[in-house]
Amino acid sequence: MEGDALVKELTGAQVMAMEQDVPALMKIRPQNKPHPLDKTLHDGDEVKLGDATLVAHLTAGHTRGCTTWTTKAQEGGKSYDVVIIGSVGVNPGYVLVNNKDIPDIAGEYQRSFKLLRSLPCDVPLGSHPSMYNLAEKYPKLGKGPNPFIDPEGYKHELDIQEHAFLEVLDKQKKAAGLS
Repeated sequence: MEGDALVKELTGAQVMAMEQDVPALMKIRPQNKPHPLDKTLHDGDEVKLGDATLVAHLTAGHTRGCTTWTTKAQEGGKSYDVVIIGSVGVNPGYVLVNNKDIPDIAGEYQRSFKLLRSLPCDVPLGSHPSMYNLAEKYPKLGKGPNPFIDPEGYKHELDIQEHAFLEVLDKQKKAAGLS
């Protein structure tokens, strides 16, 4: 997010962020100037980019305002549901149990996983290429079926992320004497 001002300056792009991330963003002062913010997003808001419409979904994780995007893509006369997964990983040292600042952070993560599992997904993308196996899929383009059409890959990534979250949560509960 520290590059928002430069990207805005170079491209004219609008800077948008989910409302839960705005307080943290406003603390970032690129070149000692106020952080740019053109629009505060809320769960379910739509953003149009040319002919594409993206829907913002609040999926707290890496940050409280972590955003997963959904859109539709067309190929070969078919329409596909695309999900661009926000990062629902638990950063090292992040407190899920007895968090004084965000008492229900574990519940926010759980709601994120529930929402993510409810989204129809044919084409999973993500905030990190490894989340959707970009390195494996890209070389296969044009050599058979589209490798990016991968609903099972989406479910697998959610399983990985949720399992990691539950492991950290369980470890922290035990350390706090809660389980």
